[in-house]
Amino acid sequence: MNSEAELEVVDAELVDDRLPAIPEDRTPAVLLTDEDPDAWLSSEAQEDVQAGIPKETAKAYEGDMDRFAAWCATVGRRPLPAAPQTVTEYLSYLKRTPRPRTGRPYGPKTMDRIIASIRSSHRAAGFQPPDTMGARKVVAGYREALSLAQDPAAQPRKASPADRTVLRIALDELDRTTLAGKRDAALMLLGHALASRGSELVPLNWPGSFTELPDGGLQVRVYRKKRKLWQTPDIPLDPEPDLCAVRAVRALVAVLADNGHAEGALFLRMDRWGYLAPPMQRAGKPIGDPDGRMTIEAASDIVQRSIQRTGLPGNWSSHSSRRGFVKSARAAGVDIVQIGRHGGWDDKSKALIGYVDEEDSQGENNPLAQIGKAAVKRQNPES
Repeated sequence: MNSEAELEVVDAELVDDRLPAIPEDRTPAVLLTDEDPDAWLSSEAQEDVQAGIPKETAKAYEGDMDRFAAWCATVGRRPLPAAPQTVTEYLSYLKRTPRPRTGRPYGPKTMDRIIASIRSSHRAAGFQPPDTMGARKVVAGYREALSLAQDPAAQPRKASPADRTVLRIALDELDRTTLAGKRDAALMLLGHALASRGSELVPLNWPGSFTELPDGGLQVRVYRKKRKLWQTPDIPLDPEPDLCAVRAVRALVAVLADNGHAEGALFLRMDRWGYLAPPMQRAGKPIGDPDGRMTIEAASDIVQRSIQRTGLPGNWSSHSSRRGFVKSARAAGVDIVQIGRHGGWDDKSKALIGYVDEEDSQGENNPLAQIGKAAVKRQNPES
């Protein structure tokens, strides 16, 4: 899965703190570069600013702006500084133009991001961002038309939750006697246990990211990318051995050591013949992590393939493990605060509240189901 697709598919992964900070109807509080001699940054400061932008977001924004500039070149318009009408025309073009890869136009969520990319690029170049009211109206009308047509593109495509039930079915399809099977099982189970994004799971090292616990469990030092903080959740032994993340990690570590990888990256890439950390080249030049660490996209592909193999319907990715943790925890009656703190969510996280609301609207947690149960109990207090 490429970064553009992932940003469009997993709306919880969108980084909203990079959206334009200046309201559309307000002039910037400071003069622009060509008006203010102090409006400049040293190369060091520019690097520091760049370091604060998630790589996936920066890559998506860069791609958005490259495509906008290419379109401007074909129609004879100026990309920087762009006129408001140019941005509106571009969004209208995107709304009507199928993409070669999918055969469909961009969805409204991605078009919102493209508008943010254009405004962000203007600010970075020292230009006042163009008024995008017209462009946003194009997107609003497009979203409503899709909604009225009951087109799935009107809604963000969220990752389906891979809870314990889904994991049990998927793991039954894996050959866990092989190195690949052990790796894939550990990746899915640890992702669920940590409620981790793929971007948080892939960087883990053995033994550096792990601490042995007295009860046989593991404490994992994981970097929560969106909140930009380290966390050390405890992962206890699971009463179901086949669903135990700790046992799965230990099984993977043992087979990695047998293959000459006793320490370092926990999740390594493999080629079709089962060789670990094979060197990769493009145009004769080395590519990929030199230690053989797999990519975030590869981790997502493993989850997707493993669950799709079962025939279960859904939109599966590495984020499914994170959502699945919420579903499993709510089914066990865990409080939302405990869920959030274990999984690295902020206490006021709208994404987590959205996940919990979805789970609480289904099955026995559905408010109407609970109302019905209460009514029956009042009518039959003895039952």
